[in-house]
Amino acid sequence: MTLQLDDDLRADSATAVRGTLFRFATAGSVDDGKSTLVGRLLHDSKAILADHLASVERTSRERGFGGESGGLDLALFTDGLRAEREQGITIDVAYRYFATDARSFILADCPGHVQYTRNMVTGATTADAVVLLVDARHGVLEQTRRHLAVISLLRVPHVIVAINKIDLIDFDAARVQAVSDDLAEVAAGLGIPFLHIVPVCAVDGDNVAERSPRTPWYRGPALLELLESLPAGDQLEAVTEELRLPVQLVLRPQGALAAGLDVTALDPADYRDYRSAAGRIASGSIAVGDRVSVHPGGATSVVTRIDVAGRSVAAARAPQSAAVSLADDLDLARGALIAAAGTLPQPRSEVTAEVFWLDAARGVPGARLLLKWGTSTVQARLTEIEGRRDLTTLQIVPADALEANDIGHVTLRTSEDLPFEPYADNRQTGAFLLIDPQSGATLAAGIVSGKDQRA
Repeated sequence: MTLQLDDDLRADSATAVRGTLFRFATAGSVDDGKSTLVGRLLHDSKAILADHLASVERTSRERGFGGESGGLDLALFTDGLRAEREQGITIDVAYRYFATDARSFILADCPGHVQYTRNMVTGATTADAVVLLVDARHGVLEQTRRHLAVISLLRVPHVIVAINKIDLIDFDAARVQAVSDDLAEVAAGLGIPFLHIVPVCAVDGDNVAERSPRTPWYRGPALLELLESLPAGDQLEAVTEELRLPVQLVLRPQGALAAGLDVTALDPADYRDYRSAAGRIASGSIAVGDRVSVHPGGATSVVTRIDVAGRSVAAARAPQSAAVSLADDLDLARGALIAAAGTLPQPRSEVTAEVFWLDAARGVPGARLLLKWGTSTVQARLTEIEGRRDLTTLQIVPADALEANDIGHVTLRTSEDLPFEPYADNRQTGAFLLIDPQSGATLAAGIVSGKDQRA
């Protein structure tokens, strides 16, 4: 039997850019081996410092580890909290940074327990890919469905499923295929168009950094090969999405100099009149001469100057930070949004959304909150809870309140009109946070649903 699960690798490899930054998160149910997989990935890519390696070797010996893993408890490379080490579980998101000859990586190892699902949401929000682990013996579990639902709602560009512990099923290709079929069925129900599936043994390193001779029926890439080949989300957003630049601050001559921008070469009159809107480009690109629209107000103007990293440039793109000067003296301040002309969504004060409830405090209709959208923070009210997602049936069921880790479908009303747009159209400007106005605690992460409405 031949198992071919990744026919699109060559096409994806052609679009990858050597040396780019790639962010990915791991997720999965308890004891699926996430931390062990991450440890193996770091160890085999030689991303472990000598003193850290010596410490892990010493602790592993004390715990009696041995076998083909070289006597290492690989999970110790990521489980840094004392409680994690003592319980043998992952509690908080552990970020790790490493690089290969092909590109640099930021890795977020997320917890598997149900009560820590909110941490998985945090880790996956900015990820270019999520590596979801599934135990080959157990297959698809409720937490697998929960994580796939989060991945679907967050529109993570690439979904990789590592079917782990294949050594415990004697490298049975038929079992791996059966689990793959179950995963494909769940993914289709959630609207996930494609899964990259890699059978692995994290403890021994099969198909992690290199392809394994023990799986001749698998003709796809090793996990690290796949991560090196997939295009980063920033690359896709800069090319396929329209310009969205949330304004963080407005720079005048003195502020521009303090920010390191070279404006002294301007004519004295232009120097005195220098004014630019600075922020991180959320999506798309911008060039001198482009026509743009501005919220609030909807006025249009032309880009006359762009500064990036202290120098004037002809163009910039996501995710660069840029200072943009316009031909017209528009009223810009923190919280404003610069968009490509004619693409600014219709501002509105009511929005329907999916929210990932993160806090122990319940979400109830009528609750007064703060809503942070881009660089703008406004007062808001939770006007209606239409239901929460049942992760067994994947349907929205009635709910009177939202508890921690619930995924709810709600309606919100804001004190100001904002140009909301669907998260499906733009991952950056289609997302927001809900904040407790009294304590400042983050209550929920939300994504805008519904159809786009253009001004």
